[in-house]
Amino acid sequence: MTQDINNSAPQEQFEESKALENKPSTGSVPAPTDYSEMNLKEIIQVFQEMIDRGDQQEMYRCADNIKAAFYKTLKKEKIAAGLTIPVSEEKEESEPKDDDNIISINPFAELERGFKELYNRYKIERTSFLQVIEKHKEDNLKNKTQIIEELKDLLEKQEDLQHTFPTFRELQNRWKSTGPVPQSNSKDLWDTYQFLVEKFYDFVKINNELRDLDLKKNLEVKAELCEKAEALVNEPNIVQAFRKLQKYHEEWRELGPVPKELREEIWTKFKLATSNVNKRQQDYFETLKVDQKKNLEHKTTLCEKAEVIAASEGEDKDWNQLTKDMEALQEEWKSIGFASKKDNQRIYDRFRAACDKFYNAKRDYYSNFKKVMQENFDKKIALCEQAESLKESQDWKKTTDQLIGLQKKWKEIGPVARKQSDVVWKRFRAACDSFFENKSKFFSTVEESYEDNLKKKLSLIDEINEYKPDNKQSENIEALKDFQNRWNEIGYVPLKDKERVQSAYRHAIDVKFSDIKSSENENKLVRFRKHIKELQDSSKGERGIKVERDKLLQKFRQLEQDIALWENNMGFFTKSKNADSILSDIEKKISRAREELAQIEEKIKLIDKQYE
Repeated sequence: MTQDINNSAPQEQFEESKALENKPSTGSVPAPTDYSEMNLKEIIQVFQEMIDRGDQQEMYRCADNIKAAFYKTLKKEKIAAGLTIPVSEEKEESEPKDDDNIISINPFAELERGFKELYNRYKIERTSFLQVIEKHKEDNLKNKTQIIEELKDLLEKQEDLQHTFPTFRELQNRWKSTGPVPQSNSKDLWDTYQFLVEKFYDFVKINNELRDLDLKKNLEVKAELCEKAEALVNEPNIVQAFRKLQKYHEEWRELGPVPKELREEIWTKFKLATSNVNKRQQDYFETLKVDQKKNLEHKTTLCEKAEVIAASEGEDKDWNQLTKDMEALQEEWKSIGFASKKDNQRIYDRFRAACDKFYNAKRDYYSNFKKVMQENFDKKIALCEQAESLKESQDWKKTTDQLIGLQKKWKEIGPVARKQSDVVWKRFRAACDSFFENKSKFFSTVEESYEDNLKKKLSLIDEINEYKPDNKQSENIEALKDFQNRWNEIGYVPLKDKERVQSAYRHAIDVKFSDIKSSENENKLVRFRKHIKELQDSSKGERGIKVERDKLLQKFRQLEQDIALWENNMGFFTKSKNADSILSDIEKKISRAREELAQIEEKIKLIDKQYE
């Protein structure tokens, strides 16, 4: 019986090894992500997330591909941005072009620095990981060497089976639970261990009952491995199923023999489960080939469309629309899966070439704007000089209008080179800010009287509320004018109280003198109707009325423009210190203009209703 065990173990080990050799190679695993389709920021983000996950196998498999893709993309984008001269042009251009003067500083330096830091971090972590692995392997080597020494000692002992066999089984369990050793020691160590195990079965006088129990236990474990392998057919992740199958084969290899009469049966069952998983993986990759063929056809169509865009001619072509079309093709490209390994790089290079051709042509086209941008720069310098000549002025109203006019002209001027844009804008803005800060400081001195003005206006509101209208309309009109004049003579109030006190004043006036105000508006419309009637009856007739309407419409549009300009300027003034008084003045202008707009609108409607 002992002889059967010794003869069966090598044969079973040979069969298991053969099965492992027939498993799919790692070449069957799907190709890694095609990082060449990503931009620089996306590559860095993917690399950052990969390092944060800490999966050493994933990093080892992908890091060099990521690095190659990053520097390839960096080089292409530098060429596209005009920071690097393509190799094909280096011989033709030994000196920089004039276009280089309008290109801003290298925008890729920070990205490249960040990628280098990530890659150095990966190398440090990889080195540390390998050092830990090697340390573990060395420790495992010591442990397994110790187990072998203990096996040798066990073989030399002359104790009975009750003491010897439990120790032997404990040594086997320790061996199985100990991890891998350095590759250079693995074979010799395994051969020595197997030799001692076989020698134990030869020299230990094991009885048939205990031997059968050991074989039965091995059979139970192998049957469980068969069940696990069979369950892998339903594993959703095919690659994960393959990895688990490898692990089960390693466990199978470490197990001892089973009863001879069941050896072929249990191995056949395990081998069949292995074949089913391999067949499923093969079917998966056959389907993948079909998908890759469809992806290649789809990408070929996109290449043809990109080549049509890149080959479009004409000085008047719409670069913005063509750019959107090209970007749409690029987005669609990203949504398509990989082609086959032999075609994927080729089709990508074709698409990339069409994109590069288009963007190089676009860059050449826009480089012709250098002259225009220089003219714009000269115009903005002239505005800076005008603003600087006004910044010390104390003619607050006139200078404010002049600076607002300069600001409007500034917006009408086209773009300048990026490296000049910020400099000239800061110069112009500094001159404007200097004047408005001086203006704010000047008007801030009147703020001390705001609280006193507030008290006066509140007192006047109380007086209006207590006023009792007279039966004589003329007396009420005089009273209203008096209240209005006194209100206008009182200066500004604190900005936080402005709306509240103004609302209270209007409410008091509306309550006490609503009849008079309505009458005044009606009188104005009556006078206007009389004026229109006179025009109609005069020699000017309908032509005169049309001229009057055009004047009103022109004035209406001018007021709308003024209101829009004032409201826009309020946003500009809020960026200056102590601008409350300026804002208050503008708000009054806007309020008066809106009232006048309403009156003009009524007059236009009156003309349209009665005479058109």
